[in-house]
Amino acid sequence: MSAANGGGGRSWWPQQLLLGWLHLILAAPIIYLYVGLPLVMRQHGWTGTEIGLLQLAGLPAILKFLLAIPIDRYPLGRASYRNWTVLLGLCYAASLLMLGAQALEDRPHWLLFLLAVMVNLLGTWADVPVNALAIQILPESERIRAGAIRSAATSLGAIVGGGIMLLVHARLGWAWPFHSLALCLLCGTLLVPLLNVRADSTATPPAPAGAATAAQPGWREWRGYFAVPQHRAWALLVLCYFPFIGAAWVYLKPLLLDHGFAPERIALIVGVIGGLVGAVASMAAGRITRLLGAATALPVFAAGGLLALGALAVATIAGMGPTAFIAAALAVALAMGASAGLVFGLMMYHTRPGLAALDYGIQSSLFIAARTAVPVAAGVLLDRFGYPGMLTGLLGGLALALALALRRRKRIFIAGGHTAGGV
Repeated sequence: MSAANGGGGRSWWPQQLLLGWLHLILAAPIIYLYVGLPLVMRQHGWTGTEIGLLQLAGLPAILKFLLAIPIDRYPLGRASYRNWTVLLGLCYAASLLMLGAQALEDRPHWLLFLLAVMVNLLGTWADVPVNALAIQILPESERIRAGAIRSAATSLGAIVGGGIMLLVHARLGWAWPFHSLALCLLCGTLLVPLLNVRADSTATPPAPAGAATAAQPGWREWRGYFAVPQHRAWALLVLCYFPFIGAAWVYLKPLLLDHGFAPERIALIVGVIGGLVGAVASMAAGRITRLLGAATALPVFAAGGLLALGALAVATIAGMGPTAFIAAALAVALAMGASAGLVFGLMMYHTRPGLAALDYGIQSSLFIAARTAVPVAAGVLLDRFGYPGMLTGLLGGLALALALALRRRKRIFIAGGHTAGGV
């Protein structure tokens, strides 16, 4: 493994912070589209079905592994990932400006849907070269920190997209949130050339046994990813480790609303304070992982999520007061931030030389598919058995994730000799 300082005492913080800014500005528009915008649409008379159908515009995110193929297959110069990031970032900003140019009340809904699909597609696609670029330029010792920064940036993006942009809309109107987000995206895109792609020529680890590389990635390389035993073990953890605590967060706002909390108070507790707690937890988790080693941190963070969700279940079933609910909600935010930061960091270790974009896309597609499916199943449990039944089901899923983390925690770090902070 690389030295703890990431190579000869060099500070990687400028690169890390710029990558974190890119993650924030990539996430915020999509969060605004699917968390903030439904409130605006409701104010303009959209039905619940129409608002729900708009969520289907997020389907391109599940196909990230397909979007990754052309990035590895068609390199754009020597700094290919960096150039792809600039190209897709500019297209992403243009799509936001196009969406902002529409008028919500007098345009056909299908046009808004198509533009929303375009925004989601480009935002999802641009995320691939950004993460491949991080894998390319950062040494192994910095990848856990990079995952923590990405998770923190996503939490802050939720505050921007789910809160601040709603205030911008209320003060300045429909177009300004999209214009503001596009401007931030353009500023970030113009800074991308500052990322030095030759920062560490050894950043990509050697291929593990059984891995294959190819200049023309496609279906064979997609299947080849799962031919590596370590990748199969890790893929199962990607599917199970985060989605259950993530689903609890999805239903936290309705749960608090149904237990007597005012909407404004929920927005403050979950949307703002919870987002900040998640961001701080992500950064702290990166530090803890570097100290303990990822093989130890995996079950520790899973156990923390189990305790946090258990506290929420106890508060719900026992009908405790507001203080208990707030404490449990913040504990869930803490566990979610820590788990997300660890998973995002470990994704960087499970890539093959020359296929960073494809391999990240595969892992991200698995992550998004599970993160999408588990809340749906949780909603079915909620309708049939109420909050106690839903939380019990999520606790069972987290217990499974903890068991898998304990059983597979060492196997996933054998590949290529890297240890992700030490086994």
